[in-house]
Amino acid sequence: MYLAGQIASGFCLVNGAVAPVGRKLQEADLIEIEIDDSAQTAMLPEELPLDIVFEDAEIIVVNKPAEMLVHPTHRVKTGTLANALAFHLNKFRQNGEITQEQDESKIQNPKSKIAVRPGLVHRLDKQTSGLMVAAKTERALRILSSHFERKLIEKRYLAAVTGDVPEDAGKIIAPIGRLADEKPHWRVLPEGKAAETNFQVLERRAGQLTLLELEPVTGRTNQLRIHCAHAGFPILGDVERGGREFSRLCLHAAKLSFYHPNGGWLTFEAKPPPEFIEI
Repeated sequence: MYLAGQIASGFCLVNGAVAPVGRKLQEADLIEIEIDDSAQTAMLPEELPLDIVFEDAEIIVVNKPAEMLVHPTHRVKTGTLANALAFHLNKFRQNGEITQEQDESKIQNPKSKIAVRPGLVHRLDKQTSGLMVAAKTERALRILSSHFERKLIEKRYLAAVTGDVPEDAGKIIAPIGRLADEKPHWRVLPEGKAAETNFQVLERRAGQLTLLELEPVTGRTNQLRIHCAHAGFPILGDVERGGREFSRLCLHAAKLSFYHPNGGWLTFEAKPPPEFIEI
C-alpha cells in the first residue's frame, strides 16, 4: 500500500517523468521512487506561503519559487511544495482535527492524518521557478497523469543563457542518459534516451546574454539545462554545466497549458521573479 500510495502521489519517476499507475515498463527504463522510513511524516502539512494562480475542487495551479523542493526526500522533510500543499488542501483546525467535509474527500489512506494528499503529476528542479499543477482528488490525479504521459500538455520556459545565440529559432536534438559515477549524472550520451527541445530567441543583450523561450518536446531529467549547455549556451546560474555564476538558476516555467479533468483547455502564465527580470 505504501508503494502504491507513493506512485499515485507522483513520487515515482520513469525516465525522469512522473509515471501513472499501470504504466508498462520497457527494457532500460530508469525507475526512481521516493522511499522514506518515516513515511508518516514525509507529507506533514506545513504552513508555508503559496503563490496560487488557480484553484477549484479538482486542481490547484501554483507558481513555485526557486530553491523550493517539490517533494520531501530522505534528507529534507520540511519546506517542500508538497508540505505546503498538504497544509493548504486540508485546512486543519487548530487542534489538528479534520472536518467532516474534508474527511469525505480522502484521496489516499483513510487512516492517515492527512485527508487530502496533493497529487503532483510533474515536477520542477529545486532551482527552477514557475508553474505547476497538482490534483486534489484521485480522479483528477488519474486524468492529469494520463494527459502528461500522452503529452496532451504544453510547457514554455524562459531561460537567460550565457552568450549570443546566433539563430533566432531552432531545435536541439541530443539523447540524454545517466552516469552514476560522474557528476553531473545526467548528460548527453549516445546510448541515452531521445530528447528534443525547441528554442526561440526573445531578446539579446550586448552579445553576453540571450533570453530564450524553451519548449521541451520530450521530458528528460534536467533536459533544458543539459541541452542548452550542449548547444554552447548554458543557462545563467548553471555553473555545473559552464554557465556564469548568478544568484539563482535563470530558468522559469512561464506558461502551462493542459486539459482540465472536467474538460476544457486551460492556459496559465506566470512572470519570472524580480531577480530574474533585473538581469
